[in-house]
Amino acid sequence: MKDADTIVLPRLASTEVDVEDPWGEDHAMVTQATTDTGRWRVTAWLVPALLTVALCLLRAGVATPPGGGTPGLAGSPLLRWSAEVLGASGPAIRVVSMVAVTAAAALVGLLAARLFTPRVGLLAGVIFALLPTSTRYAQEIQPYALTVFAAVLATLLLVRAVDRPTVGRFAGYGAAVLLLGLSHGLALLLLAGHGWSMFVFRRGVVGRWSAVAILGALPAAVALGLTSGVVGGGIARGSEPTLDVLAATPRNLFGVTALGVVLAGLALFSLPLRRSAALYTAWAVVPPLGLLLVAQATPVWVPEVLLFTLPAWATLGAVALARVRAGWCAVALVAIAVLGAPAQLARSTPGGRERATGDLTRVVHLWTRPADGATAREAHHAGG
Repeated sequence: MKDADTIVLPRLASTEVDVEDPWGEDHAMVTQATTDTGRWRVTAWLVPALLTVALCLLRAGVATPPGGGTPGLAGSPLLRWSAEVLGASGPAIRVVSMVAVTAAAALVGLLAARLFTPRVGLLAGVIFALLPTSTRYAQEIQPYALTVFAAVLATLLLVRAVDRPTVGRFAGYGAAVLLLGLSHGLALLLLAGHGWSMFVFRRGVVGRWSAVAILGALPAAVALGLTSGVVGGGIARGSEPTLDVLAATPRNLFGVTALGVVLAGLALFSLPLRRSAALYTAWAVVPPLGLLLVAQATPVWVPEVLLFTLPAWATLGAVALARVRAGWCAVALVAIAVLGAPAQLARSTPGGRERATGDLTRVVHLWTRPADGATAREAHHAGG
């Protein structure tokens, strides 16, 4: 028998489509990761930060909307403590808020560039900066700017800790969770989204994540419990989640109802089947569902509390836009800017800021006074 000729064929790449990667983006990410320069990675966070600063300065003369000062004061031990250190000066608190929103925009781009590509990071950061509510709450005496920053920071540090589980990285995540809870108690609903992602994709670190999350959230829970009878403490009474209230949520959350519709539509096209997109989907969807569930028992529905989900919505929209040509991306960004322009440039009653500053002054005054029974009751009624 003659020996058969041996033919050596080159190994061909698999043509099968991965169930978790229907667009073949994982292979593209590996290729792009080796060719992307540091310049584009820096652009992914620097451009959103500069755009946020520019829009904040543009909106600097816009007054706080009526009724926007009081509800956010409750539920935020960090705002109260910051007021005691910085004084009751409105401009000082607004500077902190503007820095927090600017840093949040940079982190949105940085996180998306890490989990996807620098192009997605740039688009996500720009979309987040163009949302009217991002710049609006950078100008107000509210805890929501710090809450958004803490949410993005916590998610970024969670991704780092999961990629390489070490004590130091999980400690950083725990510190971010602490900051998140002290910014606003209801923002801890983000942990439900993180937990879902851990149980689905990273079961090996669920135990460590649970311990760190509980330890990070515990101080905020204790602080809210101890101050529930004082103005500025506890969770503010919100609205019952009726159909009318829920229908107004997109406008309160995104600044313009049309922007909410556009980002929700783009999120549908992001096909959140991959692990990274699923993390953002849980971030965007699970906290609102959790707040809705809690609001069935007690009226705590305040749409502004959910502002920490804006980075997730912006990134899901960016994932969808990154699949089309650059020209269409530019058209989409211009459309988002045009839709948000009326809300960005809107001016409300000139007394809004003064009323918000007065609310903060009253909070600090009542919080630092020796309180007898009558004062405690007065503070409770003042907090609404």
